[in-house]
Amino acid sequence: MQIVSALFADDIQVRQAEGGAARLDLTGIQFSAAAPGPFPLTITPHLVVIVRCPTDHPGNAALEVVFLRDGEQIARNVQPLQIDPGRFAYRLVRPELEFPEAGTVEAHCRIDMGPMTVVPYTLLAPVAGA
Repeated sequence: MQIVSALFADDIQVRQAEGGAARLDLTGIQFSAAAPGPFPLTITPHLVVIVRCPTDHPGNAALEVVFLRDGEQIARNVQPLQIDPGRFAYRLVRPELEFPEAGTVEAHCRIDMGPMTVVPYTLLAPVAGA
């Protein structure tokens, strides 16, 4: 199996298109956000991981996402994947990420110890007066 894309998003909607084809509508793709309040705080962003299963694959694997700050693991999620060969699927990962201050966390995504896809997420200082 292969990771096609991994993105932080506000929302994902699945809909049917003509001929029975599926569509994924992603909104609010982001790599950073203003903190919703003063630090320290905990946030739970949506990470959408889109996966492809080749036709010659048995269809079972494990998705692992490790969240690192300055090389240190702060959260981890492992979930099974069961995808029909030749098909695509997505998984949502909602980590609880603690931020003692503004900074960047990297989501390191991989399937069955395969190649790593790294997605950064930066939490900025809160907006004054918001």
